[in-house]
Amino acid sequence: MSSSAQDAIPQLDLGNTFGALFIGVVLSAVLFGLTNIQAFIYLQTHRSAGITFFKLFVIWLWIFDALHLALITHSVYYYLVTNYANFGVLTEIVWSLKLQLAIGIFIIPMVHLLYVHRIWKVSKGRSRVLPTVALVIVVVLSSGVAIPLIWAQYKVKLFKDLIEMQWSIFLSLGAATFVDILIASSLWYLLATSRTGFSSTDSFITKLVNYTISTGCLTSICSTSIIITCAVMPTNFIFIGLQFLVTNLYVNSFIALLNARHYMQANTIVDSHELNGRHVVYRPELPISASQDEELQPSQKDSQDGVLHITRPIQASMPQSPTSGMEMKSCSLV
Repeated sequence: MSSSAQDAIPQLDLGNTFGALFIGVVLSAVLFGLTNIQAFIYLQTHRSAGITFFKLFVIWLWIFDALHLALITHSVYYYLVTNYANFGVLTEIVWSLKLQLAIGIFIIPMVHLLYVHRIWKVSKGRSRVLPTVALVIVVVLSSGVAIPLIWAQYKVKLFKDLIEMQWSIFLSLGAATFVDILIASSLWYLLATSRTGFSSTDSFITKLVNYTISTGCLTSICSTSIIITCAVMPTNFIFIGLQFLVTNLYVNSFIALLNARHYMQANTIVDSHELNGRHVVYRPELPISASQDEELQPSQKDSQDGVLHITRPIQASMPQSPTSGMEMKSCSLV
């Protein structure tokens, strides 16, 4: 046994160290289960659309999320099962623990760029080139800031040396948190300025605003918690256990945003009136997939109550009804 291991053994608290890693793996597995549900819902609700850009990215994110879970599971199994009671090994950082960090740092900017693409679509028809390019630059710079963290952890061999690389942890997570806040604020502003004055549609947009803010805050809170725990308790592994979760949260939050239409559209009615003796109900549809002059097509017919349900993109002009001739504004989000 090395002298460094002997020095670390008397101070080793399994509950706050490898116990924290074990809890992190369990919670990460739970979040991965939610990722499976989110991905299944998205693929099922878009199964008739064929192979699309976002379908491929959902599958891509799912693969990386599964790989991340496999790596952190291997690392905990390596410490607590394969090398049970081998205290000399417990002081060393296993390869899978290093690789999972690289996977997480790869996923975060990828999700950020997908959010920027959402902002591009939300701001359709506006002056959107400069803000979008600025966001892309910020995302690229924030991902570049994370490269020193990967390199620093690659060179570290023992857990006690992690204290020396705190600066890189603070820098990378702080940059990711800043991008989260910037993206959430941009989406909030674009959605808030898309209000139409029509109460039902404004209520729908308000739900989207709240949903966007909540998903952005979730990842920001987790990143901030990692920074705080690393600064306050650098000698235990609670911050590493929290770091296991941040990757799952990014994947879950983005796929959940893609599924926002499925969650909220079912209970949102934009307009309704009688047409040829039948009660017609119009609902908003996201994303924008039709042109302004496209003919309305029934998306569902309810044979039990005789109600004709028509799904229509929010930016399209609503047909004239006895009570409304209003044109809806664009607010494509997913």
